[in-house]
Amino acid sequence: MNFPVVQRILGLLLMIFSLTMLPPILISLLFGDGEWFAFVEGFGITLAAGLLFWLPVRNLQKELRLRDGFLVVASFWTVLGTAGAAPLFFADSLNLSFTDAAFESMSGLTTTGATVISQLDGLPASVLYYRQQLQWLGGMGIIVLAVAVLPMLGVGGMQLYRAETPGPVKDTKLTPRITETAKALWYVYLAFTLTCMLAYRIAGMSWFDALCHAFSTVAIGGFSTHDASIGYFDSTAIDVVAIVFMFLAGINFSLHFFAWRYVSIKHYFEDPEFRAYSLFLVAISAVVVATLVYSGRPFLDALVNGTFQAVSIATTTGFATEEFANWPLSLPVLLIFASFVGGSAGSTAGGIKVIRWLLIYKQGVREIARLVHPSAEIPVKLGSKAVPYRVVDAVWGFFSVYMIVFAIMMLAMMFTGLDQVTAFSAVAATLNNLGPGLGDVANGFMSLSDTAKWVAVAGMLLGRLEIFTLLVLITPMFWRP
Repeated sequence: MNFPVVQRILGLLLMIFSLTMLPPILISLLFGDGEWFAFVEGFGITLAAGLLFWLPVRNLQKELRLRDGFLVVASFWTVLGTAGAAPLFFADSLNLSFTDAAFESMSGLTTTGATVISQLDGLPASVLYYRQQLQWLGGMGIIVLAVAVLPMLGVGGMQLYRAETPGPVKDTKLTPRITETAKALWYVYLAFTLTCMLAYRIAGMSWFDALCHAFSTVAIGGFSTHDASIGYFDSTAIDVVAIVFMFLAGINFSLHFFAWRYVSIKHYFEDPEFRAYSLFLVAISAVVVATLVYSGRPFLDALVNGTFQAVSIATTTGFATEEFANWPLSLPVLLIFASFVGGSAGSTAGGIKVIRWLLIYKQGVREIARLVHPSAEIPVKLGSKAVPYRVVDAVWGFFSVYMIVFAIMMLAMMFTGLDQVTAFSAVAATLNNLGPGLGDVANGFMSLSDTAKWVAVAGMLLGRLEIFTLLVLITPMFWRP
């Protein structure tokens, strides 16, 4: 293990991240909200920490290996959550404990959207902006952003990219060079953000709200500048814009890249995961809308709110037009279950990912066929291509570990005194990077004990890095020479 190399990269990344605290200073001065110094303190501490990491090993020139990449990613997200908490901890308007500040920061960076802050409508603009910016940076991954910059500083990036990119297939590159791949992803990400912001503005939001909500929509984060979330605006046009961009953000970004490069949308319809993702959202939306109509809702109201909430929860965005926890029959639990599916691999969504569920379904179909034809060689296919057995095994391994981790975290939550519904939904909301839950966490995680909040923080990290990236660090095999 090249610990000096890891230390050098961590220092560089922390220094880069410190620069993200400068825009809120400008926002604070522009709006005159008086919180600029909290961000100056956060910037100074983060920059100093990065320098302390980097200076002793600044002249070290060694190749970054795969194991080092996993350690960098896991360490950096842990350190990043702490550094990102600094401005929130120092902000006079929030008066947060360190635990709450770290929870809010980690929730933003992992695009979970769970919060311990209430009365958002009265908070300074700079604080509101900073929360949304955290989600935007975490959406595609601050590591991928750094991969586009680090080669200029003499550090290779392929190992970092493989450790950071979600999904069962990690080696697929859009362009021959990893730096160009990272840049391509961010160009697409930035274009979506700007388009979403303009659409929100045209639909009726102010420029500030449009920018902030574009950040969290494209990142599938769910943070809002208002306590009532998207419901604050009470606008069908804004709801429709949100539905469209939540749907788009849940698609594998490589498909968006190919559509942009080749000026064609045929890649979407040729992709089995996209077809399954679209069908899943249509089916969930139809069930929710039909149930609301059956319960007495006017059809148009049920259509807009039902579709919005179904897409929001199923893609793990977490926006709300109303409190879905109070909806009739089995709808609240159905929506929480939908978040376990999540979006596509290679998107900013959380959850287990559509591609994994599709492979699990196809293998289930294959096993049924084997009962009829025991000697037959029946491959698992995506489209016309057979999926390697190693990938299928990895999917089952991930699913098994995911369920075990979920059960352990739920028991830990209940051990802190939470009831079963609250504990179940709190773990689902954090491990799936969803945000809202049921029971005592339906309106936020403020009422949880510090112990329960740290369990939730661990869940956010595990969900964001898809479990194995963190769990691999606790295996003896990882640390052996």
